[in-house]
Order: sequence, then structure tokens, then C-alpha cells
Amino acid sequence: QVQLVESGGGLVQAGGSLGLSCAASGGTFSRYAMGWFRQAPGKEREYVAAISRSGSNTYYADSVKGRFTISRDNAKNTVYLQMNSLKPEDTAVYYCAADMSVARIMRYEYDYWGQGTQVTVSS
Repeated sequence: QVQLVESGGGLVQAGGSLGLSCAASGGTFSRYAMGWFRQAPGKEREYVAAISRSGSNTYYADSVKGRFTISRDNAKNTVYLQMNSLKPEDTAVYYCAADMSVARIMRYEYDYWGQGTQVTVSS
């Protein structure tokens, strides 16, 4: 059983930057692809980014491409999401997710997810 704990959320002005972390425990981290999702009030959950088990391949939603960067440190059992040029529409609760397959993550079919961290971007 994998446990995921997100951190790093907060309030930032539009155009600013914020970095999120997701610490994993309870499993062999390097065996899992990882992803980030977000959900704004009244909206559907939205895929944001994913990264392969080794970290050599990364994938992004069009809405964040060029602004967000996903990365991982398998020695620290942690996945990161660096968010730059933030916009008010990026406001949401951000969740990390884990699954053996990055393709499954991108299909919203992951096995594990965290409790989320709030990101608020003011205009």
C-alpha cells in the first residue's frame, strides 16, 4: 500500500511561481509512475502532468505545457511539480497519484492518490 502526502501549496499572485512536493511511502517508489491532477470547486478533476518510473519521460496537459515542470527524485521517494507563470485558472486542489503504468495515470486509472494541497492564484 502506497501512501502519498502532498505539500507546498499556498497563495500566490498571478505570474508567480510555486513548487509542490509529494512524498511517497509504503512501496518501492521507483516502480511507480507518478502524476499530478487538480480539481477546482465545481469542476471535474483534471490531469496536469505525469512522469515515468525512471523520470526520463514527462507528459503535460496542454493547459500547463511550458509553464509547469514535473520531476522526481527516486532516492528521496518524492515527485515534484514546479509551477511558473501561474494564472488564476490554476487555482485548485492539487493531488499526486501513483500507478505502475504512466499510461494508466494519463487515463485517470491510478491506484493511489494523496489528500491534496490547495493552490490559490490571485489576480
